[in-house]
Amino acid sequence: MHAGPHGHYISSMVQTTDIFISGGGIAGLTAAACFGSAGFQVICVDPAPPITERDAVGTDLRSTALLQPAHDLLSQMGLWPRLAPHASPLETMRIIDAGGPTGEARVTQDFKASEVSELPFGWNFPNWLLRRELSAYLETLDTVSFRAGVATRNLVARSHEARVALSDGASISAKLVIGADGRNSRVRALAGISTRTRHYGQKAIVFAVTHPIPHENVSIEVHKSGGPFTLVPLPDFEGRPSSAVVWMDDGPKAQALYAMDKAEFEHAMSARCCNVLGPLTLASDRALWPIISLQSNKLIAQRIALMAEAAHVVPPIGAQGLNMSLRDLATLLQLAEGDRSALGSEQMLRSYEKARAADIAVRVSGIDLLNRISQAPMQPAKDLRAFGLSALHNLRPIRKSLMQLGLGSR
Repeated sequence: MHAGPHGHYISSMVQTTDIFISGGGIAGLTAAACFGSAGFQVICVDPAPPITERDAVGTDLRSTALLQPAHDLLSQMGLWPRLAPHASPLETMRIIDAGGPTGEARVTQDFKASEVSELPFGWNFPNWLLRRELSAYLETLDTVSFRAGVATRNLVARSHEARVALSDGASISAKLVIGADGRNSRVRALAGISTRTRHYGQKAIVFAVTHPIPHENVSIEVHKSGGPFTLVPLPDFEGRPSSAVVWMDDGPKAQALYAMDKAEFEHAMSARCCNVLGPLTLASDRALWPIISLQSNKLIAQRIALMAEAAHVVPPIGAQGLNMSLRDLATLLQLAEGDRSALGSEQMLRSYEKARAADIAVRVSGIDLLNRISQAPMQPAKDLRAFGLSALHNLRPIRKSLMQLGLGSR
C-alpha cells in the first residue's frame, strides 16, 4: 500500500477515501470543498469539466442567490472570502402583479430584508462564476481529488464500505457515497431509489441583461401568466447596471420566444416585465430549461446519501433550489463531524433522512403551489393572486414569517 495524490491510498487497484461524491455541479463542488475543509478525504467525479468562463460554449447562464444560511456555511468553511468580491446583495424582493386586462403593473409589494435581519436576504452570483471559484478553491485542498471527465459506472454497498467503479477503470472504496449528480442521478438509479415527478408544461429562458435604471439591489418578480419573469441583481456589466433573468412560460410560447431574433426578443422581454428597469438589452446568450418538480422517495440507501437535485428539483422560484441543497449539505456535514467514526453508518444516514425529509417535502409542495398560481391563465385566478399578494404583504406578522421561512431560518 502506498500514498497516492492528495493523501488517498492505493492498494492494488482499489483507492480508498472517506467520502466519494458523484457530481461536480455547484452542489457537488461545494460538498467537496466543505468536507475537504473539515479534514475528510474526498474524491469527487463528474463526466464533464466545469465550464468556468462567462462566454464559453455550454456555460450555465443561470444565477444563484445564496441565502443567509448558505452564507453561514460557506463562511464556516473558509469559502466566503473568495466569493464576497463578486456578490450582488439582495436587499429587497419586489413582487409585481401585472395580470390585469391591460398587462400593466397593478400591484407592487416590497419585502425588505431589514424587517427580519441586519443582513441582505442573500447574495446573487452567476453560476459559471461559482463553478470557477469553487474549482479554484478545491485546488488548494490536499484532502480533495476532483476528477473531471470521469463518470460513476457502478456501485456496490456493503456494511463497512461502498465500492464504486468509475468510467476510467478505477475502483474506489468509500465510507460514504454522496449522490449529488443531478435530476438524472446515476447514484440514485444504482441504489434503486424511485422518484415522484411533476411536469408543468413550462420552460425557462435564462440570460443576462443590462438596463438604464439601476437595480438598487432589488430582486423583481413580475407575474402575468405562464410563470414569473424574474430579474435578479448582478454586478455592472461593461459599465451598465445588469441583472440575471429567468423567464418562465408555457412550453410552446417559451420555445417561440427563444427562437426570436435579438431585436424582437429585447422588445418582448422589456414589455413582459413592464419596463420596470427601462428597456432591457441582452448581455449574454440565451438558454432554455425544462421546468419540473422532482422528489426522491428516499434520501438514503446503504452507505449512500442523496442531496441536491438527486434528491429534489423545484421550479426557480424564491431562490430555494441550491439553498435546499446546501441545507442538505450542512446537515450531512454536521452529522459527519459529530461522530467521525460513524461516517456512512446506518445511524448517521437515518438521522440525515429524518432531519431533511419533512423540510424538503414542505418546500417542494410550497413551490409547486406558487408555480401553479403564477401559471394561472384565467382572469379570475389572476385577480385572486393579486388580492392574495396584497393581503399577505399587509399582514405584518405573516409577512415576516414568510420571509423567515424563505430564508430557511425557521
